[in-house]
Amino acid sequence: MTTGGMPAAQAEEDKGGLRTALAGLTTRGRSFLAAGVAAAVCAYVLGQSDLLRVGLLLAVLPLVCATVLYRTRYRVAGSRRLSPARVPAGSEARVHLRMDNVSRLPTGLLMLQDRVPYVLGPRPRFVLDRVEAGGRREVSYRVRSDLRGRYPLGPLQLRLSDPFGMCELTRSFSTYDTLTVIPRVEALPPVRLTGEAKGYGEGRQRSLALAGEDDVIPRGYRYGDDLRRVHWRSTARYGELMVRREEQPQRARCTVLLDTRGIAFEGAGPDSAFEWAVSGAASALVHMLERGFSVRLLTDTGNSVPGEGADGFAGASQESADAAGLMMDTLAVIDHSDGTGLSPAYDVLRGGNEGLLVAFLGDLDEEQATVLAKMRQRSGGAVAFLLDSDAWVRGAAATEESEERLRMLREAGWTAVTVPPGTGLTDLWREADRQRTQVAPTGSTAGGGGS
Repeated sequence: MTTGGMPAAQAEEDKGGLRTALAGLTTRGRSFLAAGVAAAVCAYVLGQSDLLRVGLLLAVLPLVCATVLYRTRYRVAGSRRLSPARVPAGSEARVHLRMDNVSRLPTGLLMLQDRVPYVLGPRPRFVLDRVEAGGRREVSYRVRSDLRGRYPLGPLQLRLSDPFGMCELTRSFSTYDTLTVIPRVEALPPVRLTGEAKGYGEGRQRSLALAGEDDVIPRGYRYGDDLRRVHWRSTARYGELMVRREEQPQRARCTVLLDTRGIAFEGAGPDSAFEWAVSGAASALVHMLERGFSVRLLTDTGNSVPGEGADGFAGASQESADAAGLMMDTLAVIDHSDGTGLSPAYDVLRGGNEGLLVAFLGDLDEEQATVLAKMRQRSGGAVAFLLDSDAWVRGAAATEESEERLRMLREAGWTAVTVPPGTGLTDLWREADRQRTQVAPTGSTAGGGGS
């Protein structure tokens, strides 16, 4: 069925567009329309033709403005840029907005508005004056969140207004960007938590936690290379002079275990025990990558960071910055699990070639402490940071049960440290090193390479 030669669907669209335009009338526009209708009615009752013309003028003006504004087709291009796109919790990021008028006509007054989640701050609004043909306008605003996560920004909205202020219409762009708020990261001192200097300096070549054989892949000859390192077999194969790469130290491995069990933590918010554990895991991951380790992030569910190397570790086959970014993105959205135990994580540890194990743990029962004791046997060194919910939520002193779990871990060979509320990881990192150096001379395996 058609109406006036126009397809029915298009007619309905125009009706919807007319309703949209009328809904965009401002207080001034509605006042003019009401005054015009009232004047027209009075003119009809009183028989005043001059008043009727005034009433029609008042009523028609906002309708014309609404129709013209709705039919206006500004060709405007909008873009958004985040600086940076990944920001630690509690830090600010700046969002840069750019509007380009790609049409041959100047625009009227524009109000620019960007949609942001409430946790990032108030919704930013900007008034842009007339943008000339081919012109450009750039504005920016800041966002900040104390809560880690991934937050969508957009879509960008433009509010159009006619020169008389009778009507305002809102039009939206379809694209949006994502701001990733990662956990806070502390700079940690380069202590030797692995014991026997494993993983640091010369110890990398002697570590029991090895990442593979030496890199003997040849490369092309470069000016200044020692001719004694020419690899003749590869030279004959590729038809150009090839040299052996310099001997690469075998990379020590480190697994960072994050306990995410919901039953192991109480409280919520940026100052909760769980958020401290997530931030601690992030700090340890970044620190070990910077020290040249091949690093793996593991949770109590047995899941690790997606996209890692075939051996489950990141850093040996990827750039450290890319590996760190991948893990930070994972930690930005990690949440409590429904698991009740640490056995899935224990099953992932294959044997004694796992290297250093750094664990951030919540409340433990006797069964989970036993599982952790078995984990120690599958690592070259083990460090645990224990968070007690009673101390973090209620400010209570350590219970006999938590002290017993701490003793069980230390007897199993762990370097175990309790985490008081509000204590920075840097101090506890040094405390773990002091604990290791006190125990190591007695022959304990807490900082050694085996059990």
